[in-house]
Amino acid sequence: MAEDIQEKLQKYRTAPFDARFPNQNQTRNCWQNYLDYHRCQKALEAKGVDVAPCDWYKRVYTSLCPVSWIEKWDTQRDEGTFPGKI
Repeated sequence: MAEDIQEKLQKYRTAPFDARFPNQNQTRNCWQNYLDYHRCQKALEAKGVDVAPCDWYKRVYTSLCPVSWIEKWDTQRDEGTFPGKI
């Protein structure tokens, strides 16, 4: 499984089609992948497992989200005011 993820990450160019977000507006896709990345990290760190599989979500949200949004959300998480459920 880890080899499959590493292979996909090496071939990664941009966010692939996600049937949950069929419209042009990819704001929800950006938001969901940001949440999924941090949920994945939190879950795998709690188990003491390598968090490398979570990198997929990070690559997707960094290709979809404006940098200003990511910086704002990271600041909110640090301050404890982030509106999402991680």
